[in-house]
Amino acid sequence: MKEIFLSPYNPKDTEEKIYKVWEESGFFNPDVCVGKGLTEKDAEYFSIILPPPNATGVLHLGHALEDSMQDTMIRYNRMKGKKTLWLPGTDHAAIATDSKVTKMLEKEGLSKKEIGREKFLERVNEFVENSRKTIVSQLRKIGASLDWSREAFTLDKFRNVAVKTAFKKMYDDGLIYRGSRIVNWDPRGQTVISDDEIVYEEKKNKFYTFKYGPFEIGTARPETKFGDKYVVMHPEDERYKNWNHNQKITVEWINGPIEATIIKDEIIDMEFGTGVMTITPWHSHEDFALAEKYKLDKEQIIDQFGKLLPIAGEFSGVKITEAREKIVDKLKSKGLLVSIDENYVNRVATAERTGGIIEPQIMLQWFVDVNKKIPSHNNKSLKELMLEPVRDGRIKIMPEHFEKVYFNWIENLRDWCISRQIWYGHRIPVWYKKEKIHVGLEAPEDEGWEQDSDTLDTWFSSGLWTFSTLGWPEDSAVDLKRFHPTNVINPGYEILFFWVARMILMSQYLVGEIPFRTVYLHGMLRDAKGQKFSKSLGNGIDPIQVIEEYGADALRMSLVIGIGPGADSKFDIQKVKAYKHFANKIWNISRFVLSNTEGWNGKKPDKLSEDDHLIITEFGDLIKDVTVDMDNYRFYLAAEKLYHYVWHNFADKIIEESKDKLKSDNKEIVESIQYTLRYVFENSLILLHPFMPFITEEIWTNIEKENLLMVTEWPKNN
Repeated sequence: MKEIFLSPYNPKDTEEKIYKVWEESGFFNPDVCVGKGLTEKDAEYFSIILPPPNATGVLHLGHALEDSMQDTMIRYNRMKGKKTLWLPGTDHAAIATDSKVTKMLEKEGLSKKEIGREKFLERVNEFVENSRKTIVSQLRKIGASLDWSREAFTLDKFRNVAVKTAFKKMYDDGLIYRGSRIVNWDPRGQTVISDDEIVYEEKKNKFYTFKYGPFEIGTARPETKFGDKYVVMHPEDERYKNWNHNQKITVEWINGPIEATIIKDEIIDMEFGTGVMTITPWHSHEDFALAEKYKLDKEQIIDQFGKLLPIAGEFSGVKITEAREKIVDKLKSKGLLVSIDENYVNRVATAERTGGIIEPQIMLQWFVDVNKKIPSHNNKSLKELMLEPVRDGRIKIMPEHFEKVYFNWIENLRDWCISRQIWYGHRIPVWYKKEKIHVGLEAPEDEGWEQDSDTLDTWFSSGLWTFSTLGWPEDSAVDLKRFHPTNVINPGYEILFFWVARMILMSQYLVGEIPFRTVYLHGMLRDAKGQKFSKSLGNGIDPIQVIEEYGADALRMSLVIGIGPGADSKFDIQKVKAYKHFANKIWNISRFVLSNTEGWNGKKPDKLSEDDHLIITEFGDLIKDVTVDMDNYRFYLAAEKLYHYVWHNFADKIIEESKDKLKSDNKEIVESIQYTLRYVFENSLILLHPFMPFITEEIWTNIEKENLLMVTEWPKNN
């Protein structure tokens, strides 16, 4: 037995060294590593494109969970002999990165406008490059067996070509258009954001009821009501049966009398309040839709800095937060205030990245039309292309109940606003010259053209991720033919709509196939009390510090065992400690087995004892169970079965009972138990490797096996 096994196992002495061996072997690259006995032609492939972490900082526990699960899948399929690709990359995360660097400049007493677009982008690129280096080093720390030769970035030159190509094709097909529609405006970030980037916060506000002519209307936002000249009621509401659709009435309002129009529409909830409401088409998505339906006027009340416009009369130029109570006082002085509910709780839309309160605005922006029929796709819309593969089972979402959530979201999807008023990101590939417009991969050659100043929504470029990383739009892209569709994507359930849906949209439309076969959604990792990790609570945990103290294998096992798809889970450092003890147990098992099989000839005896035959038979059942679990993405069950078997069956029972047998004078009994110990021990290392790669590889290397464990064949039930 090697001297190394005489000392306790120390991850710090092992993990960096082992990762270097793996990387230098070249086996992370599927072109180097093809399964045993297979040729390039007949090797089955397995591929995952890493959900790219944002280039704004360091990896957190959520990333550690994703990376542990994906590396488990990759290592398992590599050992199954498949041509296995796990492609790494990072996301430029436009709004988040732009915001972060802007704040860094502010601390230096500088502003974006002062240094200009070019200098600002230089600072951003410098920050992102340093951040990406940190992320890559952290992925190595956790043991991620990624093919670094194919590393991608959503804003690199290859992805830039893909983004421009996608934009032009969609524009030429009439799927991208420029128009004035209502969008989510973030006054703090000074940009449009998508519906998915809104965080709704429950806040206690006042709810006001006012007289509006013969009616009573309720609102939490009286500052939006200056332009309200339409009063809406349900056509079947008996209380208002004497009022007619399009009927005109004159009412006294904030700045004097106005002419109002009656609108009767089924959108009204007769049970809420008085069953009557006025609408603000410029500053509400629902009201905008109603105004479009009846071709109503739309007036802007609030500007893009959250201040009231001249339509507000004496309140013009006042911030809406300051104007609210003053407007209420004026309505009260006119005898138009009916009541104030001091305990009203409503959901306030805020921007995820800046915390700014969203002000819907009608703005001239670039949109993707999700309802337009596409002749080249059998007259199906993008919505239909997103729904079909999930409905017909080509894409499986795990857990299954998220399919209903997915269908509901897609069916109610609005046109996607893709332009952002920030400097960092893929600049919209559109140039203007007087009344002319040019859409293309490059600027026109003649002078006088000015490029659109906006950038594209981050999710536009990351929506191309599964195929832009594999060489699209190059016709000769070998990787695209070999590794697409990918087998699985493994993000958190919270980005099912942000990202997963958009990848399905883009792949179906641009490549004509699904981007992946399985969507394995993991839940949110919370602290030991069940709270979300956040800076404000001060409960954040750095996975790298955990690895430094307990080892990557212990962290990986704690993140995989007991965590099924879609379920939130609690992170408990005690669980990590428990799997550190398990790693030590494996080390001690190896010491015992190796020291007691030193004279073993390496061959299976002609005859096994009855007990040993039963042990190997039962172990064969374990191989079968674990393999079925792994094939069906039940990693949490497979890992738990292995943990219990190795600790409680192998260590506590089989090894303990072997001690007397090893002392026997009967050569057949000794050879039988030696073979059994080595068989179970070595195959246990193989089965555990996808979950605990470092310690298993370290032991394997030191028992002088011919191949690295990471490319050793997965055991079959013999």
